[in-house]
Amino acid sequence: MNILQIASLLIVLAGVFGTVNYLFLKLPSAIGILVVALLASMATMGFDLVFPGWGISDQVRSVVLGIDFSDALLEGMLGLLLFAGALHVKLSDLKAVWPTVLLMATIGVGLSTAIVGFGFSWLTGAPILIALVFGSLITPTDPVAVLGVLKEANMRKSLETQIAGESLFNDGVAYVVFLVLVGLAFPGDAHHASGASAVVSLFLQEAVGGAVLGIGLGWLVFRIMRLVDDYSLEVLLTLGLAFGGYELAIWLHVSAPIAAVCAGLLIGDIGAKHGMSGETREYVDKFWVLIDEILNAVLFLLIGIEVFAVQLEQSFLLTGVMSIALALVGRLAAVAVPVLMLKPFRTFGPGVIQIMTWGGLKGGISVALALSLPDSEWKPLILTTTYVIVVFSIIVQGLTVAKLANKVGREPDLV
Repeated sequence: MNILQIASLLIVLAGVFGTVNYLFLKLPSAIGILVVALLASMATMGFDLVFPGWGISDQVRSVVLGIDFSDALLEGMLGLLLFAGALHVKLSDLKAVWPTVLLMATIGVGLSTAIVGFGFSWLTGAPILIALVFGSLITPTDPVAVLGVLKEANMRKSLETQIAGESLFNDGVAYVVFLVLVGLAFPGDAHHASGASAVVSLFLQEAVGGAVLGIGLGWLVFRIMRLVDDYSLEVLLTLGLAFGGYELAIWLHVSAPIAAVCAGLLIGDIGAKHGMSGETREYVDKFWVLIDEILNAVLFLLIGIEVFAVQLEQSFLLTGVMSIALALVGRLAAVAVPVLMLKPFRTFGPGVIQIMTWGGLKGGISVALALSLPDSEWKPLILTTTYVIVVFSIIVQGLTVAKLANKVGREPDLV
């Protein structure tokens, strides 16, 4: 199948599964599509067990494996999704909570990576560097899943900004940490840096370079938008910034996720205030909401059918189930330590640790990173474990975090 046929199939299936969810399951849209896709995949596998001669599972598996999920997300969809998410986070709101966001996206990522990594090594006997690679890829919270949940939850504005801001930045930082650790764990792999000086240089180049590029491109587009007053052209400029900026970052070997977030934040705040008319702001907002919803649907569909790409061995599944607790402990440390560090200087609302821990959903980014790993004896186990954690996170945590937020985070100023 060529790329147009694959894209057509995915959009058709997303529409069909979305309709099934809307009419019968009535779950939040993205989660519902994932559940229906997962049920359809399991039903296909079950059909093959009853009628093995048909070989339907093998045919579906060949199609799924023909879709490079890792490239499709990390080098395509992710730029648009991050830009769309950042576009609706205001710098003024982010400024009020930046210490929390900064600590969670740096110290928090490091703590989670270490806790999950050492725990995974103890659990499975994996070499510590391989286990730390797993820790780094399961650490990032997926902004796509998190921002979708925020729409359903009744949270204070400050808490909502903390969760959204941290989810946008920590995946970019975790991705850089992942690249560094892969370079150390697989020194013979030509695509990744190895050696202490090389990995330090890579970290600085990716993180700082991505931020500088995103801010620079965002500022350039903002200056251009001030010269024109044509909503269709300005929407096109934002689309070009999201697409072109992300691909340029990949080409320059700087962090494309961080570049997309920085560019989106600048355009969504400064650009919207000083570079767009009211009509343009409305069109830009509606356009990116629509893009976000469509890509969300396709992404969660892809996660649901990626079950065909993992090895459903009993031992692998058992490791995955045990690792759910490990991932939650790592997330708890990533949230609690920064909050406790800042408590003498800042005031936090009730339930902030519980809500941000349970609301730190894992998603497509973790699956894509697991799929991108160099081939090794540990890759199948890491991929299956990652998939189990992601499915649990999206379905169980995603469907309950709004209730938790309303229960433990209720204050008189809740809106």
